[in-house]
Amino acid sequence: MCQVEEDYRRQLESANVSSVSRKCLKCKEAPAAVVVRGGDAHCRICFKENFIHKFRAMLGKTRVIFPGEKVLLAVSGGPSSCSMLRQVQEGLSQDAHKKLRFLPGIVYIDEGGAVGRSMETRQRTVSELQSIFRATGFPFHIVPLEQVLDLPSSVVSAAPSVSGRPAGAYKAAVDHFIQAGSEASLEEEQEASLPDVQESQTHLLQQLMASAQTLTAKEDLLSKLRQHLLVHTARTEGYSKVMLGESCTRLAVRLLSGISLGRGAQLAQDTGFSDSRYGDVISVRPMREYSAKEIAFYNHMFSVPSVVTPGLDTQISDKASIQRLTESFVTKLQADFPSTVSTIYRTSEKLQTACRISSATDDCGRCLLCMCLLDTSAEMASALQATLISDQLSHSKSPASAVPGQDQGPAKLEAADPAGRCCSSGGGNRGGTGGGAGCCSSAQNFETTDLKNLLCYSCQLTIRDMTSVDHLPQYILSAAQRRQRRSLMREEISPFLLVDANSEGEEE
Repeated sequence: MCQVEEDYRRQLESANVSSVSRKCLKCKEAPAAVVVRGGDAHCRICFKENFIHKFRAMLGKTRVIFPGEKVLLAVSGGPSSCSMLRQVQEGLSQDAHKKLRFLPGIVYIDEGGAVGRSMETRQRTVSELQSIFRATGFPFHIVPLEQVLDLPSSVVSAAPSVSGRPAGAYKAAVDHFIQAGSEASLEEEQEASLPDVQESQTHLLQQLMASAQTLTAKEDLLSKLRQHLLVHTARTEGYSKVMLGESCTRLAVRLLSGISLGRGAQLAQDTGFSDSRYGDVISVRPMREYSAKEIAFYNHMFSVPSVVTPGLDTQISDKASIQRLTESFVTKLQADFPSTVSTIYRTSEKLQTACRISSATDDCGRCLLCMCLLDTSAEMASALQATLISDQLSHSKSPASAVPGQDQGPAKLEAADPAGRCCSSGGGNRGGTGGGAGCCSSAQNFETTDLKNLLCYSCQLTIRDMTSVDHLPQYILSAAQRRQRRSLMREEISPFLLVDANSEGEEE
């Protein structure tokens, strides 16, 4: 048995020295230069080969990105996204083994306005990133977050998917790409800089972020707005895939924080390799096999440049938000138990969406913010229904206000427009952006609209922490009223629909 008086310090020190000075685990010849995990010691060359192999093997075995397809690389300037950019750049070189065959482009979303950075600081960050982007030779786009206020309402609508391809379509696309040869080439490099941002737009964005009372709600809202802007940029520029640089460590933190935020039904799409919630634009995560430590070693050993910009969670305490607390918990646990992140990550691979299947164009069954399938259609005796009833009773000011929102919606909409008409379906767009913002879809009239029925449980918690929904972007308010009008129309004509009769006959 172990004795208190025994000293194990010398044995532990000798064990650490021997693990660092041993030979490479793969080639058995060169001395180990990096130890990512306890038993994985690699030399410099084998570490690079293994790093590159995991990236290209992830893209090859999934076969989500077809040859000649345009892929938009979302680069934030951090270590993970810049490492992803380096992998794509080396994979497209002429002497690359298992050469990549898609056409990449780069997008950078400047979030300085949301965190209160000055315009001079934002321009300096953009200049540093421009030098990195120009070295790749890829076309790049600099998009300020303020543009999310002028997006069209089609951003929160799922477009028809083109993923239904035959089994041999990938091999046929590879053969066609090889035969085309030099015909498939990258677009010419564009000179992109930070567009002129009006102070009024920045002020509106800051009001939107300030309306969220907690940092947890701010981070969740910011991630939704960033995702909307990425999808809109991909659609307008003709990209069918968006490549995200989220590491294994980041996805492990998102998994646990998502469970805490009530996103259990959406975790399969939030952490999976492929995310097709928008239909025509699919997000992929090729860096999900790499830990943050592994990426940091690779960037340091092979001089991968990165530009770190401050965010909402910069220089804050560990208990400031659920996301920050989860990140601190996972990283500290990983330091003592190196298999923590890997175990959480492998668990996320087994997750599947259990919600009802909905068509790509059925927006009524999707959340207005995250575009995932709604998880609020639970049984009456479920824990979710008990939570919703408790929330309604706690926020009710009178017996009439305790009535569920679906019963109050028609009367409220009639109060907004006595004639029952709306001009948002016409040409009343704001600023010519196609947002569908008409006379009865203004933010002033949106106070009467019940928004909770259009959101999943997690997004309902985010909206609950906001002081007012009037600060939400106009495209969200317009889409909300359009969905409610469509739901009211469906209820009115439901007794006359022949589809319901046919479905009932088939069931019998």
